[in-house]
Amino acid sequence: MPVFIEEFTLAGSDSGPYALTTGPDGALWFTLVHSGGIGRLVPGGVLTHHQLDPDCGPTIIAVGPDDALWFTEHRAHRIGRIALDGKVEEFTVPTAECGPFGIAAGPDGALWFTETAADRIGRITTDGRVTEFPLPATGTYPSAITAGADDGMWFTLNQADAIGRIGMDGAVTLHPLPTRSAAPVGIAAGHDGAVWFVEIGAGQIGRITPDGGITEFPLPDRTSRPHAITPGSDGTLWFTEWAGNRVGSLTPDGTVTVHDLPTPGSEPHGIALGPDGALWTALEIGALARVGVRVRTQRSNEATNNEGTKGNAHEVRTRDLRDR
Repeated sequence: MPVFIEEFTLAGSDSGPYALTTGPDGALWFTLVHSGGIGRLVPGGVLTHHQLDPDCGPTIIAVGPDDALWFTEHRAHRIGRIALDGKVEEFTVPTAECGPFGIAAGPDGALWFTETAADRIGRITTDGRVTEFPLPATGTYPSAITAGADDGMWFTLNQADAIGRIGMDGAVTLHPLPTRSAAPVGIAAGHDGAVWFVEIGAGQIGRITPDGGITEFPLPDRTSRPHAITPGSDGTLWFTEWAGNRVGSLTPDGTVTVHDLPTPGSEPHGIALGPDGALWTALEIGALARVGVRVRTQRSNEATNNEGTKGNAHEVRTRDLRDR
């Protein structure tokens, strides 16, 4: 289906919107990795900014079981929590210089996170108690993490070209990828019971089943450097292409379609399903982009046959929200 893309400028080009998620309050919450802040945007409404330590490097953000937003502070080596009223708490991870990055709620009522520089997976309770689990390898650079349908937490090992799983008992299993130098980063649970991930080094989308079976889907542009992935409402997977300046979709049957973003060099990173049913992506240049699917009429179908795998947006708009 054709899409329309709206780009919303939220901050200066040095602010670095990096990851985003839909909060329990019906708003988008996002990290500002370069300026050290957390933003909140109600689609079609108000923009709010919460300043943190400018050098803390907030990266991934996720909804916790306590209806607060939890995020990693990659450069400050902390885990942060922001309540819906804007109150912020920060918790230092016991391992120094560990570089927390990915974070996700687990099936046990806690948050699980990755430690990129320490080869560990961390677990933090909603009252701030941290437990760390060492991985059975070194130099792996654990990155993004997600809860699987099998009650385990699945994560990417960017420098080990592997996908890992940790159970609630701390047992870790590693699954090497078929492709060398795949360098997986983003990961998300699909609606099909499998876990999907992106290979930033190989230009592929990967799928892993609970028993470790791996399928890889090459992208049209193998140099596009896919970064993040999320399921849409219908089971289609959506992903960002950081170097290609595009967002793309992958249907369950393996069909890939990509869409150019409005601004060249916008550096798309995180992507998430928004509260309005559209896909939203964080652009490091200081904006969020909304990707909506437009339903075709019979007339438009006849006029736009044979689009192929490269789908340009039928409507592109840019708006500046900084002064609102």
